[in-house]
Amino acid sequence: MPIRNRLAEMHDEITGWRRDIHENPEILYETHRTAALVAEKLREFGCDEVVTGIGRTGVVGVIRGRADSAGRVIGLRADMDALPIHEQTGRDYASKTPGAMHACGHDGHTAMVLGAAKYLAETRNFDGTAVVIFQPAEEGGNGAKAMCDDGLMDRFGIQEVYAMHNVPGLPTGQFAIRPGPLLAAADEFDIRLEGRGGHAAKPQEVVDTTVMLAQLIVALQTIVARNADPVAQGVLSVTSVETSSNAFNVIPQSARLRGTVRTHSNEMRAMIERRLTEMAHGIAASFGGRAEVSYTHGVPVTINAEEPTRHAEAAAISVGGSCGLAPMVMGGEDFSFMLEERPGAFIQLGNGPSAGLHHPEYDFNDEIIPVGCSWFAEMVERRMPVA
Repeated sequence: MPIRNRLAEMHDEITGWRRDIHENPEILYETHRTAALVAEKLREFGCDEVVTGIGRTGVVGVIRGRADSAGRVIGLRADMDALPIHEQTGRDYASKTPGAMHACGHDGHTAMVLGAAKYLAETRNFDGTAVVIFQPAEEGGNGAKAMCDDGLMDRFGIQEVYAMHNVPGLPTGQFAIRPGPLLAAADEFDIRLEGRGGHAAKPQEVVDTTVMLAQLIVALQTIVARNADPVAQGVLSVTSVETSSNAFNVIPQSARLRGTVRTHSNEMRAMIERRLTEMAHGIAASFGGRAEVSYTHGVPVTINAEEPTRHAEAAAISVGGSCGLAPMVMGGEDFSFMLEERPGAFIQLGNGPSAGLHHPEYDFNDEIIPVGCSWFAEMVERRMPVA
């Protein structure tokens, strides 16, 4: 089925919603205005239920199909939050909030699911229930987990769940997906080294944390290079280093390094955490110092279930004519928390030749709105066809 005529007719209206959200970005869980706008629209559309405050500021709309419907319950998720970035697009609808902008396209995702919701509430051409999910705090706040922890899946009886993300560089309106691992688990580590500071001219009297630091940075790079299966996926990056001294003639008492670990399997994730901890303690002890290691698990691996992925691909081909194989990437996505609770799939939609995600000049491509809306609608009608 091509792009639905009704959604094509709504293109300007949905674009207006998107640009309004873009002008008024909100970060993490502070998506109060956006959530209120979403809830208002869902009520206007005639959704059977509209529930706010799921996962603090999340919104859920319930749309039941035919009157005697007894089919599946399908969830469609959009993220609502922006990023702490100062916008540099120069658009007429650029952010009115200094230091905040929709630099990842969540404004577009929200608008597209709203458009699909309006269409589905009008037509109800499906045998089952569509649950539209608008979550806060995807950008580092684990808003998907907060909604799940509030009972999202059980409360609304969701059986499958689907989401979409725009991709700069992928041709405009082109879909891509892959079964299995797609996006990585994203963890953080924070290692504090303690030695004995002193005069830089008397190294024999100190326990030098800068040497510990240098040795540890180099050693950590061997975990992926020498402890991991070469065909497995893993990244360990040290991204921040500091010491307790900034004087040229003082060896610091303490030092600290922080970074991120990205993996595509739980086995690789556990191995890197174990080896990182062992190396930090071992290297510090070998110099007469000590280490404190904090390792924080972030979002898990985003894993597309086999059957839902086939349905998502078929819907994409129906709407857009084709669907490519998405590459595995090391970025993280908190939709993975929802996929841990229910089978589903995460698909990519090309944003065309735009600036990259999280860039101050990025902007969502409004041309892809009817395509994205139609895919969400197609997923509902395909998974819950009317007999």
